[in-house]
Amino acid sequence: MSSFKDAKFTGLTPLEEHDPLLHDLIEQEKSRQWRSLELIASENFTSKAVMECLGSCLTNKYSEGLPHARYYGGNEVVDQIEVLCQQRALEAYGLDPEKWGVNVQPYSGSPANFAVYTALLRPHDRIMGLDLPSGGHLTHGFYTYSKTEGTRKAVSATSVYFESLPYRVNQVTGIVDYDELERTAALFKPAMIIAGGSAYPRDWDYAKYRAIADANGALLLMDMAHISGIVATGECNNPFDYCDVVTTTTHKSLRGPRAGMIFFRKDERGFESKINQAVFPALQGGPHEHQIAGVATQLKEVMTPDFKTYIQQVKKNASALADKLSSMGYTIATGGTENHLVLWDLKPQGVTGSKFEKTCDAVNITLNKNCVPGDRSAVAPGGVRIGAPALTTRKMVEADFEQIAEFLVRALKISLAIQEKSGPKLKDFVRILAEDNEEINALRSEVNKFATSFPMPGFDPSGMKYKDTNGPGL
Repeated sequence: MSSFKDAKFTGLTPLEEHDPLLHDLIEQEKSRQWRSLELIASENFTSKAVMECLGSCLTNKYSEGLPHARYYGGNEVVDQIEVLCQQRALEAYGLDPEKWGVNVQPYSGSPANFAVYTALLRPHDRIMGLDLPSGGHLTHGFYTYSKTEGTRKAVSATSVYFESLPYRVNQVTGIVDYDELERTAALFKPAMIIAGGSAYPRDWDYAKYRAIADANGALLLMDMAHISGIVATGECNNPFDYCDVVTTTTHKSLRGPRAGMIFFRKDERGFESKINQAVFPALQGGPHEHQIAGVATQLKEVMTPDFKTYIQQVKKNASALADKLSSMGYTIATGGTENHLVLWDLKPQGVTGSKFEKTCDAVNITLNKNCVPGDRSAVAPGGVRIGAPALTTRKMVEADFEQIAEFLVRALKISLAIQEKSGPKLKDFVRILAEDNEEINALRSEVNKFATSFPMPGFDPSGMKYKDTNGPGL
């Protein structure tokens, strides 16, 4: 019998040797990202520097607690990393550390939001967030109703533990109906009003939110997850001028790793201790210091002139896409965009966002079905959400996004032709979509050729296993 010291494990075997199957799947995903047009508004391509942090020895360390107040030893280096991240976070957003604090430990945006609710609300307190079909986020509170069962269902934990009443966008203009919010808040008297969303192409009027919150004794939270990079560069209205607490993810327009942050005012209300204790020990265990390091190095990039130029180009590209689609006779929600995303209303064409998304997947264009103004249900959305951050990271500019608009219109025409054969049911549509189709094959080939002509951040495509434009699954 061999001894423990004779065991083969060294911890130094590369993944390709240790687990060829998993390594191959990662190589396939690299290939997919390189060859595809990534238009999901909540995704981006982070840097090699961030990836090095995520794959570093920091993943080994347990560091429950806060810097200089940990429950374990051996955190003298980790403390420096987390403090550096906190300092850069405040600096990146131009915040006075005497007036604002930040917790950089949330694993992502949803836990960050729930930590704020846990810290500052009591169970069953009332909250108001933008309705999901209006472009809000699940963590801002959302219910559905089952006609079959005759029951109301809380879709997110937010609506399980708190009483949520949504406000909406104007169903004609697509803009937040601040007058309705004002009237409803006066009746509902929420403890917290939540600004921000996941599919809203316009800027936010924080002064109006603040006035409504103050008139009803409510706290004001901004979830800036989607626009955090835009906020940091001063290319939109500033939530920190008006809000009590601001939460964010770090992987969308900020272009960092998948993580979250909570910013809070330092005043007599004691937000700092309440929020810190809600993150740990109330909701999370040890922080992911490899993620925190990735956030820290990305915040260094965010403070550069290059990043500001990047964000400006993101906005230009989103506008170029919206304008091109409009010029071709298609309907863009709110008539355009002021940020990184576009909502394309497909109801006039008579096809659902679900079907169009499936067709785009078939031609290696990645976007997502989404509600648009006038939709009654988030289950059967009438449009799609299209984002500019990821492909702007790949150095695409306005002319390239105009070309993408033409690709999208071709995908739409394919969708309509398939629907003519399949009828209204999605499962029948998907079945016919899977059949060999010359138009789909031709469009996919053009998309692959177009996408692979641009640089790929994070990894070098020349070193990939699958470099053929007709790679696995493509």
